[in-house]
Amino acid sequence: MKWLAYGHPVFMTGALVLVGVAFKRGLALRKRRLAGLPRERAQRLAHRSVARWGAGLVILGSISGPVSAIYLRGWSPLGTFHGWLGLMAAILFAVTGWWGWQLDQGASRSVSAHGWSALLAVAMAALAAAAGMVLLP
Repeated sequence: MKWLAYGHPVFMTGALVLVGVAFKRGLALRKRRLAGLPRERAQRLAHRSVARWGAGLVILGSISGPVSAIYLRGWSPLGTFHGWLGLMAAILFAVTGWWGWQLDQGASRSVSAHGWSALLAVAMAALAAAAGMVLLP
């Protein structure tokens, strides 16, 4: 069963790559908005599709991390700095996703809040990844 512990870092790396692509596409949308240019529907759809997968997989990985800690390693689920950073990143990704959904539904116009929470989520995920390097099997 220890071989399963190797899967989590690979899974999370893939999820963070998707998040990076979504972040890049979101920055391109922001650049167009600030320049007063229209944000094309195709750009928004491309950002949204990758962002949903990326954020969803990061949140799923944040749930599977404590499960892995308990059942595969015999650790406390939040017994490491990496665990706490991962929890904060997951919360930030959930908030970012919620704001994105609100924007998509037309219930909100807080593009700025969505962008700032995305920036914080990506930064927190990068810190969690760095802190998790020492935990690799």
